[in-house]
Amino acid sequence: MRLTLSFKLLFLAFLMCLLMFSQAHAASSRLQKVMDRGVLRVGTTGDWGPMTMRDPATNFYKGYDIDITTELAKDLGVTVEYVATDWKTLVSGIVTEKYDLTGSAALNINRAKIVGYSRPYYYLGFVPLTQKVNQSRFRYWSDFNTASVTVASRQGTVEEMMVKEFFPKARQEVIENGKAYQALLSSRAHVIVTSNIEAATLTSRFSQLAVPHVRGMRRATPLAMLLPRDDQVWINFINHWIELKKTQGFFDRIAEKWGLVVMDIE
Repeated sequence: MRLTLSFKLLFLAFLMCLLMFSQAHAASSRLQKVMDRGVLRVGTTGDWGPMTMRDPATNFYKGYDIDITTELAKDLGVTVEYVATDWKTLVSGIVTEKYDLTGSAALNINRAKIVGYSRPYYYLGFVPLTQKVNQSRFRYWSDFNTASVTVASRQGTVEEMMVKEFFPKARQEVIENGKAYQALLSSRAHVIVTSNIEAATLTSRFSQLAVPHVRGMRRATPLAMLLPRDDQVWINFINHWIELKKTQGFFDRIAEKWGLVVMDIE
């Protein structure tokens, strides 16, 4: 009987310690700090259209990432502050608590050794880009892999290697000086391969260009927010928010607003 009572007292003490630890951990979380501060600080580069773009004259940011994080701040009941950073210091800004999270960043192992990630909400991948007049001609990736099609790529780029891998039977035009899309505009090529994010920028800039309705993008890479690695309370909250917004179609609506291509992963 005494042993049972002693065990119960010890177990109760353990639960109280665990509760106190959990409460202290929650209080020290970035989630509580953001709400106490009333400001969500977001690290963003401002140089990756249409994800994040900064107007140097006004220091005003706009883009997909900006709409996403503005909505997050609204749901938190706080204001948002954008902290200028660059790709070289993006990770260190999280570690040194310069900001609470970042806009979109590609998942990779080296970053994951240092900081945490949210769940992905968009995928960077490679898609074909053609002139609109040729759009209906191409329905599958294999439609480009024929001797009657000219594919352009810029010399020394990842895209050049992909073109050689994806379309070995096509005529290859390697651009030494200038951009590959210029070969599209001049009708020297039928197609180029570029990221879905770059495709959004090009189709917005040049109305005669379009992404054909082929199935699947290639080399898909998840995009997510960078977060403090050891703050599970903050990570859990952001992940729950992302899942909720996904079910509401929020991310798809914002992608459509900025002309971003949302395709199946192949």
